[in-house]
Amino acid sequence: MKSLLIAAAVLAVGSVGTEASAANKTAVFAGGCFWSVEKFFEATPGVINAVSGYAGGTTANPTYENHKGHLEAVKVTYDPAKITYAQLVDRFYHNIDPTDPRGQICDTGPSYRTAVFAANAEERAVAEAAKAKYAKELGATITVTTRNAAPFWNAEGYHQDFAKKNPAHYERYRIGCGRDRVLKVVWGAQAGR
Repeated sequence: MKSLLIAAAVLAVGSVGTEASAANKTAVFAGGCFWSVEKFFEATPGVINAVSGYAGGTTANPTYENHKGHLEAVKVTYDPAKITYAQLVDRFYHNIDPTDPRGQICDTGPSYRTAVFAANAEERAVAEAAKAKYAKELGATITVTTRNAAPFWNAEGYHQDFAKKNPAHYERYRIGCGRDRVLKVVWGAQAGR
């Protein structure tokens, strides 16, 4: 009997953890180089995990060498009790140049273009409202597209947590690219928030 009670208690504890995990949500954003997008989302309170990958294309199992049609994207797992989808979208905007139609800063080309992948009508409305808000605030055309949610493919392991695993390399890339300077020009004091 005692072992049955212990087993029931272990199962109950396990199910509590599962319920908490089930409450988490995911969102997908394409903001140029996925290393940078992953880095700023991982530093965001309420974000549990950020994974670099590919989304928006039609080919299965894309790779870094062959992801034509896909955007470099990041899948963000977050706790909606700590951060809302609208706050994630806001954080996304303040960490990209939403007016760059060629890609992002020094990374140009189709796979570096910006997008919010909306999973439902509510997320689409949030993304479109943000786009309109920032077009007015910046007095510029916003080139971030709102797309329907699409299959997300994880990038290769060496791309995951790149800024953490390779800080010197990432800093050389970030500084050489001029990311901070561009974001400061676009957003002023709001850059990176």
